[in-house]
Amino acid sequence: MAHRPEQGWTLLCNGVLLFDDTGELLPDGQAIAPHRPPVTAAALKAAP
Repeated sequence: MAHRPEQGWTLLCNGVLLFDDTGELLPDGQAIAPHRPPVTAAALKAAP
């Protein structure tokens, strides 16, 4: 496993490259798009 938080990614022991934006790049080259929940107006008001 390799972790590079300054670059925004982690390489898991199974070969999956996990990105901080919740996207993934699988060992076979398949990409999984980021899947963050949508930002709501209430969440924006609560942000510092």
